[in-house]
Amino acid sequence: MTSIKEQAAISRLLSFLHQWDNAGKVVRSQILNNFIENNEGKTGPELEQEFSQGASLFLIRLTTWLRVTYMTGFALEKILRSIGIFLSAVSSNRYLIEFLEIGGVLSLLEILGLEKIKEEDKKESIKLLQIIADAGRKYKELICESYGVRAIAEFLAQSKSEETQEEVQILLDSLVHGNPKYQNQVYKGLIALLPCASPKAQQLTLQTLRMTQPVVGMAHPSIVDCVLKVLGTMHLEVQYEAVELIKDLVYYDVRLPLLKGLVALLIPPVKETSKLQPKILTDTSILQLTTRVPVFLQQAAAAKTIGILARSQLSLAEEMLHLRVVHSLMAAMGNTDHSNSQRLASLTLEFFVKTFPVVEDHVRKSMGEDLYQLFQSNPEELYTKIDSIQADILAANKVNVSEVLHLYGVSSRNSRLSLDPGDKNKEDHHTHSENTE
Repeated sequence: MTSIKEQAAISRLLSFLHQWDNAGKVVRSQILNNFIENNEGKTGPELEQEFSQGASLFLIRLTTWLRVTYMTGFALEKILRSIGIFLSAVSSNRYLIEFLEIGGVLSLLEILGLEKIKEEDKKESIKLLQIIADAGRKYKELICESYGVRAIAEFLAQSKSEETQEEVQILLDSLVHGNPKYQNQVYKGLIALLPCASPKAQQLTLQTLRMTQPVVGMAHPSIVDCVLKVLGTMHLEVQYEAVELIKDLVYYDVRLPLLKGLVALLIPPVKETSKLQPKILTDTSILQLTTRVPVFLQQAAAAKTIGILARSQLSLAEEMLHLRVVHSLMAAMGNTDHSNSQRLASLTLEFFVKTFPVVEDHVRKSMGEDLYQLFQSNPEELYTKIDSIQADILAANKVNVSEVLHLYGVSSRNSRLSLDPGDKNKEDHHTHSENTE
């Protein structure tokens, strides 16, 4: 026999459920307002007490109404927040299972792809997916098995709210950790996001990739081209994250293609730079736009990144010498269409000249004494002092230190690159007709 008090509680529950079942949209919206106000932050046992051990009956109704109405967007934020009260409550695993059994994950993911749904509503959907992912490995796997990575990644790229994008980043990071079965799927999804048009999404993706890379271990080959293309951005905060990721990637198996790619960016393809020439001749305003041309932005960023890598670890500098980095840096210094490329390439070349005597000797030969003295006096401002002839000398240089290193059997893994006087005499004999590195 139930007590009078229990009977009264059950009667209140049945009355509440009856009110919900017979209410229209407006009344249901008001019910949700009251529910959120009175129950936010409650534990599972407290919710059961509130609903006379029948809280699941209301959750089922909320989930059913969500599946029926989410495409219309009506009161969607309130519905999701109400469901969130159940899912986030302490000791509420039963509610989570009940929500998932009705197809809750699919509904949340579908909401992310609907154009008519407001950004605030999609943000609430992301928050619920965070709660589900944080509940454990099997729930992360369920999201991934429901094509969740693609839906979440696409939403990150399309979102216009930085606050919402940051919530998505939290979700993606959660899906990577403690999810060995699908962590590579998330990793590849992050790489696919890098070319997106949203600077904030790129920044967050690069940050997440840095956290993800140690988890997955091996670096996927496709990450090289993607991260190098990001260097063409006008947004310094994105470029910074790209450089930080590159600093990490050089310790993985993509080290060589990454270094080759950076050196290659110092000399943009002729077909890219030649597109500007006819316009420059006819429209002087184009001159102002050359500072924003992606290949020139990449060139400047590559010069900067090479300097950072070379200074951080001498073995990286030595490897890049074998890739003709000095030749490429000098060519970038001759790019009068982009002063920042000239400045950054000059600063990086200064490091190589000061670090490796063989580089100093060949740079001096190639530049000629007057230009070399200008370079030595102030590398950062060299671009403001050279004339067109000197710029052409830099752009057309034939420096090739790698030939000299190969001649004396110095491998790219050698710890020091310095020729003794006897070696230098032999080098002069073999390379008397060349302006080499």
